[in-house]
Amino acid sequence: MISWWKILGIVCIFYAIIGGLTMPVPDLPILEQSIRNLYYHVPMWFGMILLLLASMINAIQVLNKKDLKYDIKSEAYATTAMTFGVIGLLTGMIWAKNTWGAFWTNDPKLNSAAIGMLMYAAYFVLRSSIDDEEKKARVSAVYNIFSFPVFCVLVSVLPRLTDSLHPGNGGNPGFNSYDLDSRLRLVFYPAVIGWSLIGFWMSDLSIRTMFIENKKNNN
Repeated sequence: MISWWKILGIVCIFYAIIGGLTMPVPDLPILEQSIRNLYYHVPMWFGMILLLLASMINAIQVLNKKDLKYDIKSEAYATTAMTFGVIGLLTGMIWAKNTWGAFWTNDPKLNSAAIGMLMYAAYFVLRSSIDDEEKKARVSAVYNIFSFPVFCVLVSVLPRLTDSLHPGNGGNPGFNSYDLDSRLRLVFYPAVIGWSLIGFWMSDLSIRTMFIENKKNNN
């Protein structure tokens, strides 16, 4: 039987996709219709951060309880988070091309996001370089625990300390102050909820698959 939160995720996603493409949006200079990407680009980063938080929490559990099942969960959440991160970067590049004239600019937030992604890419490289499962779990957990706060600083704190093209950074007004009116909120918040829940659903499927494979290998 499908869980209620999975149904909610599906409903929110369909609402965000259909509403995001059909409901009216503010007629803003430069952004124009590209502001609809707000419903897809930004929720990916919200979902990514929530998944990375779940990955870090399970990494802490690895060290506290020394149970490899938490390592499996931690890896699964990090994997889904990176998937969301890649989609977030791609949708951001498309948005940048339409508003800033280039797929990539020398923007602090873009560069910080790229560094954060590379940092977690190193997490998977680290895991693949260790054969012993218990040692892999411990070392990966320590790396994961330190990586999450650094990632948050990279994407949320550092860009605000310097000039940035992104809203809400470097002195630029954020969406809340002038763009995110009631029309956008009607779709934006359900999109954040929907994409986040779908991310956890994807992780849940991955965790179940990894548990089954782990059980087969141990038999």
